[in-house]
Amino acid sequence: MNKSKINKAKKTILIVDDSELNRALLSDMLSDSFEILEAENGNEALEILHEHELEISLMLLDIVMPEMDGFEVLTVMNKKGWIKSIPVIMISAETGGAYIDRAYDLGAIDYISRPFDERTVKHRVASNFLLTVKQKEMSEMLSAQIYEKEKDNSLMIEILSHIVEFRNGESGLHVLHVHAITEMLLKCLMRKTDKYPLTGKEIRLISNASALHDIGKISIPSEILNKPGRFTPEEFTVMKNHTVEGAKMLEDIPYRADEPLVQIAYQICRWHHERYDGKGYPDGLKGDDIPISAQVVSIADVYDALTSKRCYKDAYTPEQAVKMILNGECGLFNPILLECLTDIAETLKRELNILSFGHATDKGIRDTVSQMLKADGQDASNRSIQLLEHERMKFDFLSDISREVIFEYIPVPEMIKLSEWGAAELGMPVKVINPLENEQWCAMVAHNDFKHFLKSLKESSPQDPVITEKYLLNIGGEKKWFKVIAKAIWSVDEDPVFEGAIGKLVDINEETAAMQYLENKADHDSRTGLLNHNAAKKRISQLLGESNRKSYALAMFDLDNFKHANDEYGHLFGDEVLETVANRIRENIRSTDIAARMGGDEFILFMEYKNSVEPQIKRIYKGIAKKYKHFDISLSMGIACVESGTVDYERLFKMADTAMYTVKRASKGTYCFYDDSMEKTLSE
Repeated sequence: MNKSKINKAKKTILIVDDSELNRALLSDMLSDSFEILEAENGNEALEILHEHELEISLMLLDIVMPEMDGFEVLTVMNKKGWIKSIPVIMISAETGGAYIDRAYDLGAIDYISRPFDERTVKHRVASNFLLTVKQKEMSEMLSAQIYEKEKDNSLMIEILSHIVEFRNGESGLHVLHVHAITEMLLKCLMRKTDKYPLTGKEIRLISNASALHDIGKISIPSEILNKPGRFTPEEFTVMKNHTVEGAKMLEDIPYRADEPLVQIAYQICRWHHERYDGKGYPDGLKGDDIPISAQVVSIADVYDALTSKRCYKDAYTPEQAVKMILNGECGLFNPILLECLTDIAETLKRELNILSFGHATDKGIRDTVSQMLKADGQDASNRSIQLLEHERMKFDFLSDISREVIFEYIPVPEMIKLSEWGAAELGMPVKVINPLENEQWCAMVAHNDFKHFLKSLKESSPQDPVITEKYLLNIGGEKKWFKVIAKAIWSVDEDPVFEGAIGKLVDINEETAAMQYLENKADHDSRTGLLNHNAAKKRISQLLGESNRKSYALAMFDLDNFKHANDEYGHLFGDEVLETVANRIRENIRSTDIAARMGGDEFILFMEYKNSVEPQIKRIYKGIAKKYKHFDISLSMGIACVESGTVDYERLFKMADTAMYTVKRASKGTYCFYDDSMEKTLSE
């Protein structure tokens, strides 16, 4: 077996053959292009695969070998999943159909017969290697796109749902709770019955879509939405309409109506207030006419509403909530789902408590702790210690399960305690004593920022202990923006005392960069990389609206005979021409000029000028109108000149458009400026 160190500059091929001569022949043929590993039997091949799985790009595998033959090697590779990442070409003197068929059935991608022809071997290996590389690239690209899509979907769903909750005055935990309850109910439902066949993917979709169940509340007037008392019949009619409005919002999403997430969210929005006996709204659906997604979210929504404090009621205990739902006090639900709710009741209570760590109000914690202490016969002097220990347990739990920068602030002795992962991420020790005097801490956090942070904590209150602020930190010499979310810990005495804080740092650089990327992508033409028309229009309109009397010119042009380029040389060549024109535009305009592709072969340029714009136009025109390969790029351009504050974009656009078509009617391949003689044409 060849155990030489792999040269990572070359791709690696593993040759498996019991004949040393055959291995030598293949190695000589391929060693110029590939690093070679050799094995004389199947057992040695598997040893090498264990050690070098990630480095091996392709395997040449003999069939007939001692100890373990080629088919047995393929069988093991299938079991371990190696066959998916390491393409195998069989090499053998056996040419019978049964051998070849079995090799392909076990995952081989090609078959080379002995004696070897060098040209055939090199061609087959190179072709299969390139094909595999392309497949991997496509797979990685697809995986990245799916990940980005799911990440963006989750982000947008979370943003929208929190907007609804903020407007509705509800806790930001409601979305998380409904998501968690929905997921747990669906998983229990899968275990209990096959009446509703659901895949793991469908459970994830329903759970994610549950976040949008109340999106229609955006359309409800705030005086009704946040009314503390009982609704009048008229107000309740308006309130009920949020189901229809939410469904309509989703139905009206352009080009996305067929997306599974949108379809499921539509069902949930419209029908999560339907009831199993047909006495719900808006459509009075009954039984399993209500989609199972809406049925499950309905119970999740009711359970969390009962166990949460709202402006119009106090919270019920989880036990009371389950009892009320089972007794039909909140309407009738699917009996199977009621069984599921009963089955998961204890787990649900525990999981939602964990999910709520760091979010409960201090009053609620004080009441709970006070009750516990009274029940245990402890006096009030120990209460703040008990509470602090409770919060520290919470901190330690989050530190263990999180991959975030979690911290605790302890006033006496003054200390910052970081989670182990967070300390490593920041390049800091786990405990920072006297942070304002610690050189390493002060290099990361500005004095004034840290003092402001402590001031904000101490000025919070037991009723409103959470603060959210943004700071620029120096992490390893690189400036990064972090959002700081912290909760002050107050004693539960009659005169509360600040006891410290727990919180986390959230790196928002990636989030900001992602938003900038999406905004940039939305503003630019995918083919040329220039601005699209809408983005250019916004920027130009802003400049035209200024009252500083600057002189501007809008040039509009299209490519003469571009259809000929597509028809004679093909659309791929046409795309090359468009990209070439865009590159030439970039090379010949200033950084302050605006260039955009309107669509097809039409472009616009917008520029400021001092005395005359014609020298700029002439230079740009000549820079673009040059031959590309065997195609003469010719332009017909119209230019309109104005001063800012005198016309709007629509008027200027029509002026340049009129000048361009004046050129096209007269003689293509030149440019002209708009003048008053074209006014009649413009008004037609």
